[in-house]
Amino acid sequence: MKIITDTSTLIPFCQSLENVPYITVDTEFLRERTYYAKLCLIQVSGPNKQGALIDVIEGDIDLSPLLALFENEDILKVFHAPRQDLEIFYTLFKSLPKPLFDTQIAAMVCGFGDQIGFEPLVTQTTDLSVDKGQQFTDWSKRPLSNKQMKYAMNDVVYLVDAYEKLVEILDQRDRTHWVSEETQALLNPALYEVKPEESWRRLKIKSPKPRQMAVLKELATWREEKAQTKDVPRARILRDETLIDLSYNPPKAPHDLTRIRNFPKGCETKPLGQAILGAVKKAQAIPEDQCPVLKKKPVLHRQYQGAYEMLKMVLKICAAHHDVAPRLLASTDELELLAQHHAKANIPALKGWRKDVFGHTALDLISGEKSLQLVDGDIKIV
Repeated sequence: MKIITDTSTLIPFCQSLENVPYITVDTEFLRERTYYAKLCLIQVSGPNKQGALIDVIEGDIDLSPLLALFENEDILKVFHAPRQDLEIFYTLFKSLPKPLFDTQIAAMVCGFGDQIGFEPLVTQTTDLSVDKGQQFTDWSKRPLSNKQMKYAMNDVVYLVDAYEKLVEILDQRDRTHWVSEETQALLNPALYEVKPEESWRRLKIKSPKPRQMAVLKELATWREEKAQTKDVPRARILRDETLIDLSYNPPKAPHDLTRIRNFPKGCETKPLGQAILGAVKKAQAIPEDQCPVLKKKPVLHRQYQGAYEMLKMVLKICAAHHDVAPRLLASTDELELLAQHHAKANIPALKGWRKDVFGHTALDLISGEKSLQLVDGDIKIV
C-alpha cells in the first residue's frame, strides 16, 4: 500500500497513470467543525489496482501533478456519488475532473435501485465485501491506522471491479450514453459555488411576507459571508431558527435582541448584535416592491389529478420494463407539468433517452392512443 506525503513521490505516481483509460478516485474529509470541507486524504487507483493514498495533511505536498491528471481528458475519472468530492476539488482547484463517470448514476441506469450506496453496489456487482467500520473515524489525526489505510485504499480498488461490471452491463444494454448525459450535469460549476445572497432560500419559513423575507435574506447573507470568512459552520454564527425568529420580530435596538430565541446573552451591544441590527436596518430600507417573494408551488388542480395518477403508474411500468430507477426518468414535479401541458411541457422526461423509455408512452396515454388495463391481476399498457 503506497502512501504519498511529498511532491517528489506524487509526480512519478501521476506519470504512471498518464496512459491508462480510467482512474478511480475517492476522498476522506471532515466537515463537522468547518464551513468548507477539510480534505484529509485523496485515494487514486488505475485499472491495475496499484493505487495510492495521497496525504494532504502530513508533509508539504504540491497537488499540481494530480490536477494535471484530473484535467487530462483522455482519462476517465470514476467516482461513486461524487457531489461532495467534486465540491472539494472545485474549492481547491477551481476546476473539475473530467470526463466523469458516476457509478451511482450508472447503477440506477442498470437497475440496481435508487441512489444505491457504495457498499451494496460492490456486494451486488462483485464477490467482494466492504468493511465500513472506519467510515466515521477522524481522518485528520496522524498517524493513520492500518485499518484506516486499508479501508481508504479499498474504496478505490473495489471501485475498479464495480465500474468494470457496470460498463459490461451498460455495453450489453447500449446505455453508456445515458450515463454520459447524466454525469455531464455534475460538471456545472454553479453546483459548487455558494452565493451568500442566495442562502436565504434554503431556510423553511411559514406564511412568509415580503418584508419578513427581506429581513431574512439580509441576515442569511450576512451569516453566510461570516461563516465563509471564519470557515466555521453556519450554526456557529447563528442557528437557522434564530434567523427566522429575527425575521418575525425585527429588532430596532440592542435590548430587543434579548427576546430572540438562542441569541447569545451579553452580545446585544457587541459586534454580533451590531451586525444584526445593521442587516435588519438595511432590509427595512428596501422598497416594498423590491422585497424578495418566496414562490409557493401551486397545488395541482383536481382536473389534472387523474392524468397525474395515471402518469405515476406509467412511470412505474416503464421503469420496471427497462430496469431503471423511476426517479431517473421523471420527478413528481415533471409528472405534474406533463399532466397539465402534455407535449408542450419543457421537461427532461420528453428529451433524449428518457423520451424513448418513458416520454413517448406517457404522451400516447394522455392522447388516448394507449391505455391502462388490468390483465390477469397486473396493470398493462395496451
